[in-house]
Amino acid sequence: MKRKNFIIKSIIGTAGLSYFSSTLSAFNTTKTLKTSEMSKENSDIFPLTIATWNFPNASKRAGELLAKGTTALDAVEQGVMVEEADIKNTTVGKGGAPDRDGNVTLDACIMSPSGDAGAVVYLKHTFKAASVARKVMEETPHVMLAGEGADLFAAQQGFEKEELFTESAKKDYEKWLVKKEYKPIINIENHDTIGMLCIDENGDLAGACTSSGLSYKVNGRIGDSPIIGSGLFLDNEIGGAVATGMGEAIMKSVGSFLIVELMRQGKSPQEACEEAINRIIKANPNYKEFQAAFIAVNKKGEIGSHCIQKGFSYVKFQYGKNENIPSSYNF
Repeated sequence: MKRKNFIIKSIIGTAGLSYFSSTLSAFNTTKTLKTSEMSKENSDIFPLTIATWNFPNASKRAGELLAKGTTALDAVEQGVMVEEADIKNTTVGKGGAPDRDGNVTLDACIMSPSGDAGAVVYLKHTFKAASVARKVMEETPHVMLAGEGADLFAAQQGFEKEELFTESAKKDYEKWLVKKEYKPIINIENHDTIGMLCIDENGDLAGACTSSGLSYKVNGRIGDSPIIGSGLFLDNEIGGAVATGMGEAIMKSVGSFLIVELMRQGKSPQEACEEAINRIIKANPNYKEFQAAFIAVNKKGEIGSHCIQKGFSYVKFQYGKNENIPSSYNF
């Protein structure tokens, strides 16, 4: 049963379905008209894709799909999958670094223009974490599935079981075992989460965030990437934000949600990102020991980005080409 039908029947029952459906239809029509009006106003800048770090192949894939008329949701799913499939990327998807016990586990979430969301955590048997998260969103009444349940669901949805621990990752892990330095090494190579936001030609916004988590993390650790409101949040009438960096600090600040709410109050994406980082700094006396970064876009197509430490950049695909843009930073 699709989530929408499940929730409708659970809340109002069969007797009230007709009234609820007519009300929902009127509401959706109003939202569609607003989106269409906004799309006309910004038709010269959409479609648009932005993503954390310099992942040009991922942003190009999403951008080219958008140029062909693909929806933002389809484009963002296919875009992040480029990095999930890249075994040279040790922090996303297949080839990701394992935890301290040798388990490669993946976390991801996805959001649609309607505000619906899906997520998976501790996924072990398929690299397509964002796609499984989308299936959770569309095929269940839930938002998040974890561990064995997530893998079982993925198999039921037709995802092929595969080994995620590559030979290259095993060699690096064996080297790490010699020292067993349990304290995370905080640098840009250690948390290359890909968070992506797409706005399609209709002006609709979708986002995804996917990661294998912190290298050599404690078994069972989950970061911000699959958490709605932390690693990703969007409102199709306002804009969206995604995060990367030290997940614990980002989760405690609910940073992506904060940025969207600040934009709702009138702040620009840049101002909102700066405020989110400043709150993380204020709440963490050890802020100089880790990186946290956000990117955001509003429905006007304005983009913002800010981070704690120098070194973070994001990629924008627009007008048929990629641009790698250094983020502003505090230190």
